[in-house]
Amino acid sequence: MKILLVDDEPFALKLLSHQMASLGFADSVSMEHAADAITLLESGTETFGLIFCDLQMPGMDGVEFIRQLARIGYGGGLVLVSGEDARILQTAEKLSKAHRLAVLGSLHKPVSSQQVEQLLANHAPPARSTSNTERKTYGPDELSRAIDGGQLVNHYQPKVDVRSGALVGVETLVRWSHPEDGLVFPDQFIATAEEHELIDALTHAVLTAALPQSRRWMDAGLHLHVAVNVSMDNLGSLGFPDWVARAAEVAGMPLTNLVLEVTESRLMSNPLASLDILTRLRLKHIGLSIDDFGTGHSSLAQLRDIPFDELKVDRGFVHGAGFDPPLRTIFEASLGMAQQLGMKTVAEGVEDLTDWALLRASGCDTAQGYFIGRPMPAADLPGWLADWQNRLPALLAVGE
Repeated sequence: MKILLVDDEPFALKLLSHQMASLGFADSVSMEHAADAITLLESGTETFGLIFCDLQMPGMDGVEFIRQLARIGYGGGLVLVSGEDARILQTAEKLSKAHRLAVLGSLHKPVSSQQVEQLLANHAPPARSTSNTERKTYGPDELSRAIDGGQLVNHYQPKVDVRSGALVGVETLVRWSHPEDGLVFPDQFIATAEEHELIDALTHAVLTAALPQSRRWMDAGLHLHVAVNVSMDNLGSLGFPDWVARAAEVAGMPLTNLVLEVTESRLMSNPLASLDILTRLRLKHIGLSIDDFGTGHSSLAQLRDIPFDELKVDRGFVHGAGFDPPLRTIFEASLGMAQQLGMKTVAEGVEDLTDWALLRASGCDTAQGYFIGRPMPAADLPGWLADWQNRLPALLAVGE
Protein backbone atom coordinates (compact mmCIF):
# COMPACT_ATOMS: atom_id res chain seq x y z
CA MET A 1 0.00 0.00 0.00
CA LYS A 2 1.36 3.38 -1.01
CA ILE A 3 1.10 6.09 1.66
CA LEU A 4 1.04 9.88 1.32
CA LEU A 5 2.40 11.96 4.22
CA VAL A 6 1.44 15.65 4.32
CA ASP A 7 3.01 17.96 6.92
CA ASP A 8 4.70 21.37 6.67
CA GLU A 9 7.36 20.37 9.25
CA PRO A 10 10.26 18.54 7.51
CA PHE A 11 11.36 16.87 10.75
CA ALA A 12 7.84 15.57 11.45
CA LEU A 13 7.71 14.19 7.89
CA LYS A 14 11.05 12.39 8.27
CA LEU A 15 10.03 10.93 11.62
CA LEU A 16 6.68 9.66 10.34
CA SER A 17 8.28 8.27 7.18
CA HIS A 18 10.83 6.39 9.33
CA GLN A 19 8.06 5.06 11.59
CA MET A 20 6.06 3.82 8.60
CA ALA A 21 9.13 2.11 7.13
CA SER A 22 9.85 0.39 10.44
CA LEU A 23 6.30 -0.99 10.37
CA GLY A 24 6.81 -2.39 6.87
CA PHE A 25 5.30 0.47 4.87
CA ALA A 26 8.33 1.57 2.90
CA ASP A 27 6.45 2.94 -0.11
CA SER A 28 5.57 6.46 1.04
CA VAL A 29 5.63 9.93 -0.47
CA SER A 30 6.22 13.01 1.71
CA MET A 31 4.90 16.46 0.84
CA GLU A 32 5.21 19.74 2.77
CA HIS A 33 2.36 21.57 1.03
CA ALA A 34 -1.23 20.34 1.04
CA ALA A 35 -2.01 22.11 -2.26
CA ASP A 36 0.79 20.15 -3.95
CA ALA A 37 -0.63 16.93 -2.50
CA ILE A 38 -4.05 17.69 -3.99
CA THR A 39 -2.44 18.43 -7.37
CA LEU A 40 -0.64 15.08 -7.23
CA LEU A 41 -3.82 13.23 -6.31
CA GLU A 42 -5.81 14.95 -9.07
CA SER A 43 -3.17 14.08 -11.66
CA GLY A 44 -3.87 10.39 -11.20
CA THR A 45 -0.23 9.50 -11.74
CA GLU A 46 -0.03 7.83 -8.33
CA THR A 47 -2.62 6.03 -6.22
CA PHE A 48 -2.48 6.15 -2.44
CA GLY A 49 -4.27 3.77 -0.13
CA LEU A 50 -3.66 5.89 2.97
CA ILE A 51 -2.97 9.56 3.75
CA PHE A 52 -1.53 11.01 6.96
CA CYS A 53 -2.37 14.71 7.13
CA ASP A 54 -1.37 17.42 9.61
CA LEU A 55 -4.11 19.91 10.46
CA GLN A 56 -2.03 23.02 11.22
CA MET A 57 -0.37 23.97 7.93
CA PRO A 58 0.21 27.34 6.20
CA GLY A 59 -1.55 28.00 2.94
CA MET A 60 -4.03 25.14 2.67
CA ASP A 61 -4.69 23.91 6.21
CA GLY A 62 -5.86 20.43 7.10
CA VAL A 63 -9.55 21.31 7.16
CA GLU A 64 -9.41 22.71 3.65
CA PHE A 65 -7.36 19.67 2.61
CA ILE A 66 -10.18 17.44 3.91
CA ARG A 67 -12.69 19.41 1.85
CA GLN A 68 -10.53 19.05 -1.27
CA LEU A 69 -10.15 15.28 -0.70
CA ALA A 70 -13.94 15.00 -0.66
CA ARG A 71 -14.20 17.14 -3.81
CA ILE A 72 -11.86 14.93 -5.81
CA GLY A 73 -13.48 11.74 -4.54
CA TYR A 74 -10.52 10.30 -2.66
CA GLY A 75 -11.43 6.72 -1.70
CA GLY A 76 -8.53 5.57 0.49
CA GLY A 77 -7.97 5.81 4.22
CA LEU A 78 -7.23 9.03 6.10
CA VAL A 79 -5.40 9.64 9.38
CA LEU A 80 -5.43 13.12 10.93
CA VAL A 81 -2.39 14.35 12.88
CA SER A 82 -2.07 17.50 14.99
CA GLY A 83 -0.47 19.07 18.03
CA GLU A 84 -3.61 21.13 18.63
CA ASP A 85 -6.24 20.59 21.29
CA ALA A 86 -7.69 17.07 21.28
CA ARG A 87 -11.21 18.43 20.72
CA ILE A 88 -10.06 20.12 17.50
CA LEU A 89 -8.81 16.74 16.31
CA GLN A 90 -12.14 15.14 17.22
CA THR A 91 -14.09 17.80 15.36
CA ALA A 92 -11.90 17.46 12.28
CA GLU A 93 -12.42 13.70 12.40
CA LYS A 94 -16.19 14.15 12.51
CA LEU A 95 -15.99 16.63 9.65
CA SER A 96 -14.05 14.10 7.57
CA LYS A 97 -16.65 11.43 8.24
CA ALA A 98 -19.42 13.86 7.32
CA HIS A 99 -17.62 14.28 3.98
CA ARG A 100 -17.86 10.46 3.68
CA LEU A 101 -14.10 10.00 3.85
CA ALA A 102 -12.76 6.73 5.31
CA VAL A 103 -11.18 8.06 8.51
CA LEU A 104 -9.06 5.50 10.36
CA GLY A 105 -8.52 7.79 13.33
CA SER A 106 -6.46 10.70 14.62
CA LEU A 107 -3.06 11.03 16.28
CA HIS A 108 -1.81 13.72 18.64
CA LYS A 109 1.72 15.03 18.18
CA PRO A 110 4.35 13.99 19.04
CA VAL A 111 3.33 10.77 17.33
CA SER A 112 4.91 7.58 18.64
CA SER A 113 5.56 4.41 16.66
CA GLN A 114 3.29 2.54 19.11
CA GLN A 115 0.40 4.89 18.31
CA VAL A 116 0.83 4.39 14.58
CA GLU A 117 1.19 0.63 14.94
CA GLN A 118 -1.93 0.34 17.09
CA LEU A 119 -4.00 2.47 14.73
CA LEU A 120 -2.97 0.47 11.67
CA ALA A 121 -3.45 -2.84 13.50
CA ASN A 122 -7.00 -1.95 14.50
CA HIS A 123 -8.09 -0.57 11.16
CA ALA A 124 -7.82 -1.76 7.62
CA PRO A 125 -8.39 1.19 5.27
CA PRO A 126 -11.88 0.51 3.89
CA ALA A 127 -12.45 0.59 0.20
CA ARG A 128 -15.03 3.18 -0.71
CA SER A 129 -18.20 1.67 -2.06
CA THR A 130 -19.07 2.43 -5.64
CA SER A 131 -22.51 0.85 -5.48
CA ASN A 132 -25.12 2.98 -7.24
CA THR A 133 -27.76 1.81 -4.76
CA GLU A 134 -25.80 2.81 -1.63
CA ARG A 135 -27.23 6.33 -1.53
CA LYS A 136 -30.04 5.90 -4.03
CA THR A 137 -33.29 7.57 -3.03
CA TYR A 138 -36.74 6.63 -4.20
CA GLY A 139 -39.71 8.62 -5.47
CA PRO A 140 -43.10 8.77 -3.76
CA ASP A 141 -44.93 6.71 -6.38
CA GLU A 142 -42.49 3.79 -6.09
CA LEU A 143 -42.56 3.97 -2.29
CA SER A 144 -46.36 4.07 -2.24
CA ARG A 145 -46.48 0.93 -4.39
CA ALA A 146 -44.00 -0.75 -2.06
CA ILE A 147 -46.13 0.00 1.00
CA ASP A 148 -49.31 -1.19 -0.69
CA GLY A 149 -47.53 -4.24 -2.09
CA GLY A 150 -46.21 -5.45 1.25
CA GLN A 151 -42.53 -4.92 0.38
CA LEU A 152 -41.70 -3.38 3.78
CA VAL A 153 -40.25 -5.83 6.29
CA ASN A 154 -39.33 -5.40 9.94
CA HIS A 155 -35.99 -6.24 11.50
CA TYR A 156 -35.56 -6.21 15.27
CA GLN A 157 -32.53 -5.10 17.31
CA PRO A 158 -32.21 -6.55 20.84
CA LYS A 159 -32.22 -4.35 23.94
CA VAL A 160 -30.80 -5.85 27.15
CA ASP A 161 -30.85 -4.95 30.82
CA VAL A 162 -27.40 -3.61 31.74
CA ARG A 163 -27.39 -5.11 35.25
CA SER A 164 -28.61 -8.63 34.50
CA GLY A 165 -27.98 -8.89 30.76
CA ALA A 166 -31.53 -10.16 30.28
CA LEU A 167 -33.26 -9.52 26.96
CA VAL A 168 -35.97 -6.97 27.77
CA GLY A 169 -37.04 -5.64 24.41
CA VAL A 170 -36.39 -4.95 20.76
CA GLU A 171 -36.43 -1.93 18.52
CA THR A 172 -38.35 -2.37 15.29
CA LEU A 173 -36.40 -1.15 12.27
CA VAL A 174 -38.12 -1.11 8.91
CA ARG A 175 -36.42 -2.26 5.72
CA TRP A 176 -37.62 -2.22 2.13
CA SER A 177 -37.26 -5.55 0.36
CA HIS A 178 -36.81 -4.00 -3.07
CA PRO A 179 -37.32 -6.38 -6.01
CA GLU A 180 -34.24 -5.01 -7.82
CA ASP A 181 -32.04 -3.30 -5.24
CA GLY A 182 -32.34 -5.82 -2.42
CA LEU A 183 -32.62 -4.67 1.19
CA VAL A 184 -32.98 -0.87 1.29
CA PHE A 185 -32.39 0.97 4.55
CA PRO A 186 -34.78 3.59 5.94
CA ASP A 187 -32.47 6.58 5.49
CA GLN A 188 -33.09 6.14 1.77
CA PHE A 189 -36.88 6.44 1.93
CA ILE A 190 -38.14 7.88 5.25
CA ALA A 191 -37.56 11.48 4.12
CA THR A 192 -39.59 10.77 0.99
CA ALA A 193 -42.39 9.35 3.14
CA GLU A 194 -42.43 12.44 5.35
CA GLU A 195 -42.29 14.90 2.47
CA HIS A 196 -45.06 13.24 0.42
CA GLU A 197 -47.57 12.35 3.16
CA LEU A 198 -46.77 8.64 3.10
CA ILE A 199 -45.44 8.43 6.66
CA ASP A 200 -48.81 7.45 8.16
CA ALA A 201 -49.19 4.53 5.74
CA LEU A 202 -45.58 3.47 6.37
CA THR A 203 -45.93 3.61 10.17
CA HIS A 204 -49.21 1.69 10.01
CA ALA A 205 -47.49 -1.03 7.96
CA VAL A 206 -44.65 -1.29 10.48
CA LEU A 207 -46.97 -1.44 13.49
CA THR A 208 -49.35 -3.87 11.80
CA ALA A 209 -46.44 -6.30 11.40
CA ALA A 210 -44.73 -5.62 14.76
CA LEU A 211 -47.76 -6.04 17.03
CA PRO A 212 -48.64 -9.63 15.98
CA GLN A 213 -44.93 -10.51 16.16
CA SER A 214 -44.90 -9.33 19.76
CA ARG A 215 -47.83 -11.63 20.48
CA ARG A 216 -46.00 -14.57 18.91
CA TRP A 217 -42.99 -13.89 21.14
CA MET A 218 -45.29 -13.76 24.17
CA ASP A 219 -46.78 -17.12 23.24
CA ALA A 220 -43.22 -18.49 23.02
CA GLY A 221 -42.45 -17.22 26.52
CA LEU A 222 -40.61 -14.02 25.54
CA HIS A 223 -42.30 -11.02 27.16
CA LEU A 224 -40.59 -8.13 25.41
CA HIS A 225 -41.15 -4.42 25.10
CA VAL A 226 -41.43 -3.74 21.38
CA ALA A 227 -40.34 -0.25 20.34
CA VAL A 228 -41.52 1.31 17.09
CA ASN A 229 -40.26 4.62 15.69
CA VAL A 230 -42.86 7.27 14.94
CA SER A 231 -42.37 10.55 13.16
CA MET A 232 -43.72 13.85 14.43
CA ASP A 233 -45.79 13.79 11.25
CA ASN A 234 -47.63 10.75 12.62
CA LEU A 235 -48.63 12.88 15.58
CA GLY A 236 -50.79 15.26 13.56
CA SER A 237 -53.71 12.85 13.35
CA LEU A 238 -55.95 12.99 16.41
CA GLY A 239 -57.16 9.47 15.67
CA PHE A 240 -53.65 7.95 15.93
CA PRO A 241 -53.88 6.84 19.62
CA ASP A 242 -57.19 5.06 19.03
CA TRP A 243 -55.86 3.38 15.89
CA VAL A 244 -52.81 2.08 17.80
CA ALA A 245 -55.02 0.79 20.62
CA ARG A 246 -57.32 -1.05 18.18
CA ALA A 247 -54.38 -2.58 16.28
CA ALA A 248 -52.83 -3.82 19.54
CA GLU A 249 -56.16 -5.29 20.66
CA VAL A 250 -56.57 -7.14 17.36
CA ALA A 251 -53.02 -8.51 17.72
CA GLY A 252 -53.60 -9.52 21.36
CA MET A 253 -50.68 -7.39 22.55
CA PRO A 254 -50.87 -5.50 25.88
CA LEU A 255 -50.39 -1.78 25.34
CA THR A 256 -47.91 -1.77 28.23
CA ASN A 257 -45.55 -3.81 26.02
CA LEU A 258 -45.49 -1.14 23.31
CA VAL A 259 -43.00 1.74 23.24
CA LEU A 260 -43.18 4.51 20.67
CA GLU A 261 -39.81 6.14 20.00
CA VAL A 262 -40.36 9.73 18.96
CA THR A 263 -37.65 11.35 16.86
CA GLU A 264 -38.26 14.97 16.06
CA SER A 265 -36.33 15.13 12.81
CA ARG A 266 -38.55 18.04 11.82
CA LEU A 267 -40.20 20.74 13.87
CA MET A 268 -43.77 20.11 15.03
CA SER A 269 -46.16 21.43 12.39
CA ASN A 270 -48.99 21.43 14.94
CA PRO A 271 -47.57 21.46 18.50
CA LEU A 272 -50.97 21.53 20.18
CA ALA A 273 -52.22 18.42 18.36
CA SER A 274 -48.93 16.61 19.02
CA LEU A 275 -49.17 17.28 22.76
CA ASP A 276 -52.79 16.08 22.72
CA ILE A 277 -51.85 12.83 20.96
CA LEU A 278 -48.73 12.10 23.04
CA THR A 279 -50.63 12.65 26.29
CA ARG A 280 -53.45 10.33 25.17
CA LEU A 281 -50.90 7.65 24.23
CA ARG A 282 -49.47 7.78 27.76
CA LEU A 283 -52.98 7.64 29.23
CA LYS A 284 -53.35 4.33 27.37
CA HIS A 285 -50.12 3.18 29.13
CA ILE A 286 -48.13 3.10 25.90
CA GLY A 287 -44.48 3.92 26.57
CA LEU A 288 -43.01 7.08 25.05
CA SER A 289 -39.28 7.31 24.42
CA ILE A 290 -37.49 10.49 23.40
CA ASP A 291 -35.12 9.14 20.76
CA ASP A 292 -31.69 10.47 19.78
CA PHE A 293 -31.67 12.77 22.79
CA GLY A 294 -29.23 15.65 22.42
CA THR A 295 -29.47 15.83 18.62
CA GLY A 296 -31.77 17.50 16.12
CA HIS A 297 -34.73 19.19 17.79
CA SER A 298 -34.81 16.85 20.81
CA SER A 299 -34.40 19.20 23.72
CA LEU A 300 -34.86 19.96 27.40
CA ALA A 301 -38.10 21.75 26.51
CA GLN A 302 -39.52 18.44 25.26
CA LEU A 303 -38.66 16.75 28.54
CA ARG A 304 -40.52 19.55 30.29
CA ASP A 305 -43.60 19.53 28.04
CA ILE A 306 -44.12 15.91 26.90
CA PRO A 307 -44.81 12.95 29.24
CA PHE A 308 -41.90 10.78 28.08
CA ASP A 309 -41.08 7.90 30.40
CA GLU A 310 -37.86 6.83 28.64
CA LEU A 311 -34.82 8.73 27.44
CA LYS A 312 -32.70 7.21 24.71
CA VAL A 313 -29.15 8.60 24.63
CA ASP A 314 -27.94 9.03 21.06
CA ARG A 315 -25.10 6.79 19.88
CA GLY A 316 -22.95 9.88 19.28
CA PHE A 317 -22.73 10.35 23.07
CA VAL A 318 -22.29 6.64 23.88
CA HIS A 319 -19.73 5.02 21.60
CA GLY A 320 -16.23 6.01 22.69
CA ALA A 321 -17.42 7.90 25.78
CA GLY A 322 -15.36 5.58 28.00
CA PHE A 323 -12.12 7.25 26.85
CA ASP A 324 -13.49 10.64 25.73
CA PRO A 325 -14.04 12.95 28.75
CA PRO A 326 -16.39 15.45 27.01
CA LEU A 327 -18.59 12.63 25.66
CA ARG A 328 -18.62 10.92 29.04
CA THR A 329 -19.68 14.15 30.73
CA ILE A 330 -22.62 14.57 28.33
CA PHE A 331 -23.56 10.91 28.65
CA GLU A 332 -23.53 10.93 32.45
CA ALA A 333 -25.38 14.25 32.60
CA SER A 334 -28.12 12.83 30.36
CA LEU A 335 -28.46 9.76 32.58
CA GLY A 336 -28.54 11.84 35.76
CA MET A 337 -31.21 14.13 34.41
CA ALA A 338 -33.38 11.23 33.23
CA GLN A 339 -33.05 9.44 36.53
CA GLN A 340 -34.06 12.54 38.48
CA LEU A 341 -37.12 12.85 36.24
CA GLY A 342 -38.02 9.22 36.94
CA MET A 343 -37.36 8.10 33.38
CA LYS A 344 -35.84 4.83 32.21
CA THR A 345 -32.62 5.18 30.22
CA VAL A 346 -31.46 3.43 27.06
CA ALA A 347 -28.00 3.81 25.54
CA GLU A 348 -27.80 3.06 21.84
CA GLY A 349 -24.63 2.64 19.83
CA VAL A 350 -22.93 0.18 22.21
CA GLU A 351 -20.26 -1.02 19.78
CA ASP A 352 -17.54 -2.66 21.88
CA LEU A 353 -16.50 -3.93 25.29
CA THR A 354 -15.35 -0.46 26.38
CA ASP A 355 -18.84 0.94 25.74
CA TRP A 356 -20.38 -1.99 27.65
CA ALA A 357 -18.04 -1.41 30.60
CA LEU A 358 -19.02 2.26 30.69
CA LEU A 359 -22.71 1.35 30.90
CA ARG A 360 -22.05 -1.20 33.63
CA ALA A 361 -20.35 1.52 35.69
CA SER A 362 -22.86 4.27 34.92
CA GLY A 363 -26.20 2.98 36.15
CA CYS A 364 -27.83 3.05 32.71
CA ASP A 365 -30.86 0.76 32.52
CA THR A 366 -30.79 -0.66 29.00
CA ALA A 367 -28.20 -1.18 26.26
CA GLN A 368 -28.55 -1.50 22.51
CA GLY A 369 -25.95 -1.74 19.77
CA TYR A 370 -23.92 -3.96 17.46
CA PHE A 371 -21.85 -5.28 20.39
CA ILE A 372 -25.06 -6.83 21.69
CA GLY A 373 -26.79 -7.68 18.45
CA ARG A 374 -27.47 -6.29 15.00
CA PRO A 375 -30.99 -5.75 13.65
CA MET A 376 -32.30 -9.12 12.46
CA PRO A 377 -35.42 -10.83 11.12
CA ALA A 378 -37.73 -12.05 13.88
CA ALA A 379 -36.91 -15.67 13.06
CA ASP A 380 -33.25 -15.07 13.97
CA LEU A 381 -33.92 -13.81 17.49
CA PRO A 382 -33.93 -17.23 19.25
CA GLY A 383 -30.54 -18.09 17.76
CA TRP A 384 -29.12 -14.72 18.78
CA LEU A 385 -30.51 -15.20 22.30
CA ALA A 386 -28.76 -18.56 22.72
CA ASP A 387 -25.46 -17.02 21.63
CA TRP A 388 -25.97 -14.00 23.91
CA GLN A 389 -26.60 -16.23 26.92
CA ASN A 390 -23.31 -18.01 26.21
CA ARG A 391 -21.47 -14.66 26.16
CA LEU A 392 -23.24 -13.28 29.19
CA PRO A 393 -21.23 -14.72 32.13
CA ALA A 394 -18.04 -13.02 30.94
CA LEU A 395 -19.85 -9.76 30.21
CA LEU A 396 -21.48 -9.64 33.64
CA ALA A 397 -18.03 -9.92 35.21
CA VAL A 398 -17.09 -6.59 33.61
CA GLY A 399 -17.03 -3.84 36.21
CA GLU A 400 -17.42 -6.14 39.20
